[in-house]
Amino acid sequence: MLLLAVDTATPAVTVALHDGTSVVAEARQIDARRHGELLLPAVDRVLAEAGLDLAAVTDLVVGVGPGPYTGLRVGLVTAATFGSVLGVPVHGLCSLDGLAYASGIEEPFVVATDARRKEVYWARYDDFRTRAGDPGVDRPADIAGELSGLPVVGQGAVLYPEAFPAALGPEHQSAGALASLAAEKLAAGSPFLPPTPLYLRRPDAQVPKNYKVVTPQ
Repeated sequence: MLLLAVDTATPAVTVALHDGTSVVAEARQIDARRHGELLLPAVDRVLAEAGLDLAAVTDLVVGVGPGPYTGLRVGLVTAATFGSVLGVPVHGLCSLDGLAYASGIEEPFVVATDARRKEVYWARYDDFRTRAGDPGVDRPADIAGELSGLPVVGQGAVLYPEAFPAALGPEHQSAGALASLAAEKLAAGSPFLPPTPLYLRRPDAQVPKNYKVVTPQ
């Protein structure tokens, strides 16, 4: 088994290889505006570090979000393309689950990432392997009371300390953690999400509602 994991749902452009036992190689760069430029070079770096060729990959793992539209689709399209070319399965995982897994926390906590528009994507967890409900998107002040007393992992806690005073690491996503979680799920025969985007809200760009009609003379 050789898993190639990618995630671009957050400002972290992150890639990892996992051999079913441990992470073989990993790359991560934090840049919210250059997902498309950074992802493929990161894939090349982890393959070179591991001394492997892309053809050796047996499974693709991709973070499906929630995340902003533009960045998220870079990872999803790349994973889908690799899966089609290689003829291997593409497994989707909630990106928040990767951050939760990386935390290693064994008591109730929250993962919150930056959703822009002064909002966060968030989910509650019973422990680092178990999400307690579906992800949501809200203003931090609107959920601060509900989550009071719980540790909060992720960039959302760093950006909004007044709402999330109990901030813990990690702040950014790790494809290595996402790959490790996927390896556990594959070994256990657990289901994955489809490799389709989990947006939770509409993109900023909208089709104009009223077109100006131009009639030929």
